Amino acid sequence: MDDTATVDSTVDAPAGPADPTAGPVTGRCFGDGDPLYERYHDEEWGVAVHGEEALFERIALEGFQSGLAWITVLRKRESFRAAFAGFDPQVVAGYDEHDVERLLADAGIVRNRQKIEATIANARALLALHESGRTLDALLWSFAPDRTQHVRPASWADVPAVTPESRALARELKSLGFRFVGPTTAYAAMQACGLVDDHLATCPSARG
Repeated sequence: MDDTATVDSTVDAPAGPADPTAGPVTGRCFGDGDPLYERYHDEEWGVAVHGEEALFERIALEGFQSGLAWITVLRKRESFRAAFAGFDPQVVAGYDEHDVERLLADAGIVRNRQKIEATIANARALLALHESGRTLDALLWSFAPDRTQHVRPASWADVPAVTPESRALARELKSLGFRFVGPTTAYAAMQACGLVDDHLATCPSARG
């Protein structure tokens, strides 16, 4: 059973967790009024993330978000963690067709076969990366752009959906066997993992 329409792995959903069509910003960039969303905005989005399991989780969740609102995935996050063994790549890489069927029956997550199979494939790609002597942490952060001259966006219209760095990251990940990592999803992951900080200039987080 699929909770979402079939989405090709080369097609990404709009970048970022916020709604760029929303009205004037009067508080946070996004999330005001929803405690879960507020915590994510205040404590995670745009904050540097390191560590293999933490980064694997972010990439997996961004893949599941493709075609959906981010809050949908955020509300299912604990169920995702339970379903995917805390995003331990060693465990997830060992999932087989029985696990896929189990996950397709799990109403706590996004039940989309392509995305589930991509997450398992990505765990295997991550282990292969480790076997080659590399880490996801070093790989991902090697694509962090130089933002010393960066000017904070004034509105969501100023926040890109893709960048040269996200295109390059997507190409590298795909060459290593990762799936559901197109340029837009890659940029959303860069935002989620703090490689870029796109809080709007009017946002309390941007003002410190």
